[in-house]
Amino acid sequence: MRYTDIPSSFNIASYFVDRNEPSRTALITRDGPVSYGELASRVNQMGNALLDLGVRQGDRVLLALSDSVDFVAAWYGAQKIGAVTAEVYTYLQVKDYRYFLEYVTPSVVLADHTTTDKLREAGATRVVDATVAGGYPSTLEAAATTKDDVAIWKFTTGSTGAPKACVLTARSPLLSFHWYARGVLDIQPSDVVLPVPKLFFGYARDLAALFPFGVGAAGIVFPERSTVETLFELIAEHRPTLLVNVPTMMSAMVSHPLASEQDFSSLRLCTSAGEALPGELYRRWMDTFGVEVVDGIGSSEAYHIYLSNRPGQSRQGSLGQVVPGYRARVVDLDGEPVPDGEAGRLEITGETVAVEYWQAPEKSAETFPRPHTVRSGDLVTRDQDGFFYYQGRVDDLLKVGGVWVAPAEIENCLLSHDAVVECAVVGYQEDGLTRPRAFVVASSSVTAEELRDFVRSRLAPHKYPRDVRFVSALPKTASGKLDRRALKGER
Repeated sequence: MRYTDIPSSFNIASYFVDRNEPSRTALITRDGPVSYGELASRVNQMGNALLDLGVRQGDRVLLALSDSVDFVAAWYGAQKIGAVTAEVYTYLQVKDYRYFLEYVTPSVVLADHTTTDKLREAGATRVVDATVAGGYPSTLEAAATTKDDVAIWKFTTGSTGAPKACVLTARSPLLSFHWYARGVLDIQPSDVVLPVPKLFFGYARDLAALFPFGVGAAGIVFPERSTVETLFELIAEHRPTLLVNVPTMMSAMVSHPLASEQDFSSLRLCTSAGEALPGELYRRWMDTFGVEVVDGIGSSEAYHIYLSNRPGQSRQGSLGQVVPGYRARVVDLDGEPVPDGEAGRLEITGETVAVEYWQAPEKSAETFPRPHTVRSGDLVTRDQDGFFYYQGRVDDLLKVGGVWVAPAEIENCLLSHDAVVECAVVGYQEDGLTRPRAFVVASSSVTAEELRDFVRSRLAPHKYPRDVRFVSALPKTASGKLDRRALKGER
């Protein structure tokens, strides 16, 4: 599908919910399955409730909900009346909610028992329980929205500063569905999708409660936090075919004492995104579970995944190739293309790309240099076959001994040591010079000197970590990514 193939009149809820056979299962929950007919009724009830609250086309609705049918119905209900949706994590602190409330200025905040009190303490004046929609009519005419109307705000992760909203139009989810979900994953009506991240994270929401709906497939939703034990239980009970994963959880799953006892035979694919997937972790996953991993990279700025490996054609350690519909370049800091094999910033072009960062014109101009183009902060190389390899973030580069060093290179080396489960490398200052410091989660006895020698023997001499610190766990952001800012604050 191309942009020109989308009718001018387009409503996200009409396309992804209302077109489906009512008797088919849309969501699988702890309380049983929910059909598309039942979901459509709840979407309409929520849309009518929002209209009764005074929400109109173009107004912003903030969702602060646990993963549930209510979350999905609220999101589509807002979309059906032409409102703009934004979602936040349910375990934030009051100060974080205060930031989002002041930044988003929503018409209404939809909450549940996990978030209502904190939101009110943060100053929210229109907090509405998402279950309020139950008494409203179950029929609703979709708003006359267009493919170019602003429909979705996706937040950046905030790993390098306060989260910013990427302003996205209604065409973005539709094109991403066709280009990635259909063009790469070949999602089918028979698929059942289990997400590891929670639905506030667009990567999970799209893959569990949007892309499957494009073909009449089903997603699994559960309110509790994702743990290894919970995932093992859900896989055994519901037999999903697609597992939406992140490297941090993959590492925890392969390291679990009961990993070898799990039956993952129902899974045809595991996706990985959100952070780099080390080649060593990929090998351990395949040795343990035997489920192919389709690794890729995307961003809120471009809506979803734009580089990905292909099922049956994965190249271990790579981010894969360009997803159909996008164009990719590797450029230097001035925006000029660099040769294959040389590291540079990744630049992506496609009609799913955000219009802007909300209320950040200077940052918007830097990140979106041309219409439909995002110049990311990711450093990559491209080989002659068109496979891309992650080299870290521009902001994470360390200048050690006058030479730029990518922390990811040191981390991948450490992860190939049998005793290392997880690790992260950041810079620290010593006598006015930048040095690499490694934080390591180890599964067995190993010394700092052994790890330093291990890296020395495999990488250039200046790249070994001068300081190695052993920790029980690495800090993570709400979306499950490594929180480098927290590590940089360590002394």
